[in-house]
Amino acid sequence: MGTKPTVVVAMSGGVDSSLTAALLVREGYNVIGVTMRLSDDSRDYDENEDRGCCSLKAVDDARRVAEIIGIPHYVMNFRDMFQKTVVDYFLDEYVHGRTPNPCIACNRYVKFEGLLQRCREIGADYVATGHYAKIEQDEHSGRYLLRKGIDVLKDQSYALYHLNQKSLQHFMMPLGTYTKVETRELAEEFNLPVAHKPDSQEICFVPNDDYKAYLEDKVPQALQPGNIVDLQGNVLGRHKGVPLYTIGQRKGLGIAAKTPLYVVELNLKQHLVVVGEDKDTFTNGLIANDMNWITIDELKDPMQVMAKVRYGNKEGAALISPLKDGLVKVVFDKPQRAVTPGQSVVFYENDSVVGGGNIVRAFS
Repeated sequence: MGTKPTVVVAMSGGVDSSLTAALLVREGYNVIGVTMRLSDDSRDYDENEDRGCCSLKAVDDARRVAEIIGIPHYVMNFRDMFQKTVVDYFLDEYVHGRTPNPCIACNRYVKFEGLLQRCREIGADYVATGHYAKIEQDEHSGRYLLRKGIDVLKDQSYALYHLNQKSLQHFMMPLGTYTKVETRELAEEFNLPVAHKPDSQEICFVPNDDYKAYLEDKVPQALQPGNIVDLQGNVLGRHKGVPLYTIGQRKGLGIAAKTPLYVVELNLKQHLVVVGEDKDTFTNGLIANDMNWITIDELKDPMQVMAKVRYGNKEGAALISPLKDGLVKVVFDKPQRAVTPGQSVVFYENDSVVGGGNIVRAFS
């Protein structure tokens, strides 16, 4: 493989990972392109689908880019791992009345832990991805830091909070210093055929991006009909299954009211979907588990941070405190909207990810 560091680039067939590979070739690295085969479902085998991250079209696009920039390209099979850690988890979370985040699960178990292990076994020094985030090493402490990408609209650090000191030192994210506009412009300069390919927005294994139909097909036994009630317990309508709803949801409730109504609670035991006004979707704090820390080894004392409870949400100031059994209590300075069990809460100090975890429950 030569004396230069070898970098495996996870190539999804999109512009971000394609440019990542091109930039690393220009910098002199020994680059190998790898596309991950993840699922037999949905767009994964739709030759005409142009938006799936792991469709046959995506594999062809990645291979074409690899040929243009002069690197070898391989397809690695991660179907079993993806099924267990992403698809099965996705279904299980909904069955238990929680709202999963399959992209974070995929990043954590497949694209980072799984791919890194596989690539290290074949002698690669680094794995690179097209994420909009930055990895840096603090010159004083020696710790590796995960920092926000400079494009505030594309920053993906929230979805990467699970990275740790062991894994961060083997990853590269060259796009953290570019905006999306700059990425497409550079891709044009490299004559990459995917320079203006649309970004994939869907859940890659769910046909037609219809998760409700997917649940009805895969776990029909979990969809028990019940009542839609207000905060006083008054019955306002009926639903086809609690897993078909999420905290903060407004559309698709199928009930008429004088004021807009939103889902504020999911009661799986009693098969109830509880609705209220927009103000009722705000909570003062939450409890989180399954914590991962980056800037610290563990949370020993209360700490003031900025906390984000969903990818699209803005951060809010919060005080985090350690509890027993690895739990963390988060109290917001100002109430936050639609804090949802199953989603992730991520903590920031300036532009660095302190750590994060899984939301267990919200409290007022």
